[in-house]
Amino acid sequence: MDLISTTKDLTQACRALARYDHIAVDTEFMRDTTYWPKLCLIQMAAPDGPVYLVDATAEGLTLDPFLDLMGNEAVTKVFHAARQDVEIVYHLGELIPHPLFDTQVAAAVCGHGESVGYDALVRELAGVSIDKKHRFTDWSRRPLSEAQLAYAAADVIHLLPVYDQLQREIAEVGREEWIREEMDILTSPGTYSTDPSDAWRRLKMKVRKPREFALFMDIAAWREREAQNRDVPRSRVLKDDALYEIALHQPESEQAMARLRSVPKGYERSSTGRDLLKIVHRIRKLDPDALPAMPRKDGPQRTSGPVSDLLKVLLKGVAAKNKVAARLVATSDDVEAIAADDDADVPALKGWRREIFGEKALDLKHGRLAIAIDGNRLSFEPREPAKPKPKRSRRRKSANGDATVHG
Repeated sequence: MDLISTTKDLTQACRALARYDHIAVDTEFMRDTTYWPKLCLIQMAAPDGPVYLVDATAEGLTLDPFLDLMGNEAVTKVFHAARQDVEIVYHLGELIPHPLFDTQVAAAVCGHGESVGYDALVRELAGVSIDKKHRFTDWSRRPLSEAQLAYAAADVIHLLPVYDQLQREIAEVGREEWIREEMDILTSPGTYSTDPSDAWRRLKMKVRKPREFALFMDIAAWREREAQNRDVPRSRVLKDDALYEIALHQPESEQAMARLRSVPKGYERSSTGRDLLKIVHRIRKLDPDALPAMPRKDGPQRTSGPVSDLLKVLLKGVAAKNKVAARLVATSDDVEAIAADDDADVPALKGWRREIFGEKALDLKHGRLAIAIDGNRLSFEPREPAKPKPKRSRRRKSANGDATVHG
C-alpha cells in the first residue's frame, strides 16, 4: 500500500483498474485557505483487493491517467457522498466521472437513513468498525504516516462490499430507475455550476428594496469572481456582513465606505474597494424600471400553511410506506411550492418522486385523496371531491308585488 508519486506508476495503476467493471474511489482534500478544493490524496480500489493511494501533491505528477479512468464508460466509479469528489474532478479536467454510483444516495433510497455517514453504513452493511482517529488529518502535510495511509485506504476497501449489498437491495425492491435518476442528477454539469451571477442565492436575504437587491446581486457576483480568480475563500475577499451593509447603505465615496463597520479598515482605498464603489455608482444610476424584481420570500408559507401541513403528513406516510428517507423524496421547500402551485418546478413533481408522492400530493390538495389513521399507521384512500352546492334561488318582489325568482 505504497503512495504513488510518479506519472508512470499512476498510469500502470489506472490501466490495471480499467480492467474491472467497477472500482471504489475517494479523495482527500483541503480548502481552508482556497476557493477551489486542493486535492491531496486519491484512493482507488478494485473488487479483488488492489488498493492504490496517489499523492496528488507530488512534484512532476500529472493526473491525466486518473482523469482518463474517470471518463472510462466501461468502469463504474463507486463513491460515498460523491458531490465534493466529483466537483474536484470536474474542476481538474472539466469532466464528470461516469458511470457513477453514490452509496450515500443509494442508502437513502433503500431506507438506511438520510445522509448516512460512511462509517455507519460500513458498520451496518459490512459489519466493520472504522477507526475515526484520523478523520481530521491535514492531508496536505508530508510525509503521511502508515496509520494515515491505512485510514485512507479503508475509505475505499470497505466501499466495495457496501456497494454489492446495496445493489442487491436495489434489485430486491425494484428501484433501479430511482437510482438512475439520482445518478443522472449527480453527473449533470449543472449540479457543479459556479456561475458568479447566482452567488446571491446562497446568502440570506437581508435587503428589502429593488435597488438594494440589485446592488446585493452585483457585489455578490463580484466577490465570487474575485474569490475564484484569486483562489481564496469568499470571506478573504469580503465577509457576508459587508455585502449586506454595502447594499443597504450604498456608499458613494471612500469616506462613506470607511464608515461602514463591517468593511475592513483601509479597504476603501484598495483597488478592490474602488471596484466596489464603481458598482455602487452604476447601480445608483439605474432607472427604476431597470431594477430586478424582488424575489418572493416565503410566499407559499403565507398562502398555503394548512395545505402544506397536510402535505407534510402525507410525505411522512409515503416515506414510511416505501422505506425511503423523507427528505430524499421532498424537502420542505418542495412541499411549500406544491401547496402554492400545481406546476411547481421541483424534484418532488418529477420522476420517481412524482410517482410515489407528487401525484398523491396533488390529489390530496384537490380533495381526491383522504388521509385516515389505521392503528398506528396512516392510510391514504381515493375519494370523490365534494360537488359544489347548487346556488340557492333568491326571491324578490316585482314592482306589482308578484314574486320573481333569480338564480
